[in-house]
Amino acid sequence: MLKDVTASHNLTTAANKPPPLFSRLGAFLLTIGMVLAFFISQLLGVYIAGTLVLPAHKASTASDIFFFGSNDGTVVSLSIMIGCVLLVAISVLVIRLRGGRVRQYLALKPFSFAVGMGMFGLLLLFMIISQALTYWFDETPLVFVDPLYQSVSSVWLLVVAMVIVAPLYEELIFRGVLWSAISEQYTPQAASEHRGAIVASLVTSLIFAVIHVQYGIYEVSTIVVLALIFCYARVKSGSLLLPMLLHVINNGAAMWQYLAQAA
Repeated sequence: MLKDVTASHNLTTAANKPPPLFSRLGAFLLTIGMVLAFFISQLLGVYIAGTLVLPAHKASTASDIFFFGSNDGTVVSLSIMIGCVLLVAISVLVIRLRGGRVRQYLALKPFSFAVGMGMFGLLLLFMIISQALTYWFDETPLVFVDPLYQSVSSVWLLVVAMVIVAPLYEELIFRGVLWSAISEQYTPQAASEHRGAIVASLVTSLIFAVIHVQYGIYEVSTIVVLALIFCYARVKSGSLLLPMLLHVINNGAAMWQYLAQAA
């Protein structure tokens, strides 16, 4: 009898669940396309910002722009903002072309204060453990920021780009578009109704870690754990806004620590 009730509940849930925007092949192609769009938007951002900011002798050719621009704090900061605009536009366009509602598909809705505090506590625990391990292994994960900090026209420009803008569009892509596209491939009739969330979290977290090419193996491994925390926040709250906020807090804490040491 209990099994019949459970089966009936799963059928009702499946009936109420909107059809997936993407097929499995579509989700696979979307993942590849969004990762490519991520890198292309970064390169395009560096090129546009480089032509506007770099002096003439450093922007004479495209290769010069990429070489000098990738180590210039002002260029990189502006490129992050340009990339954000491009990726947001692409994400919205893709969802609308598939007939989806952007706010609903990306779970852009309020979250519970209690859940938010609980996830903040989990993030804080991660940050403490990560900091202890970083000190123990004598790692310097933010060393790539040095040339950016030394060359940026305004430190606040770098802070806004890396602490606020970058987390927003990274979450939009990985815990938003890609997470939704992968998780929607699984229905409540599956062996585990949480399978979609688990698969989506593992896939997007691994990709998210790998694209951070500026880091070493130790840093990439911690990013995987951090990304899984963001995914858990996405599942627990049912909202993309919570992982966005946690990402901003994490980057803000890291930047505050860097600036305190650099001062």
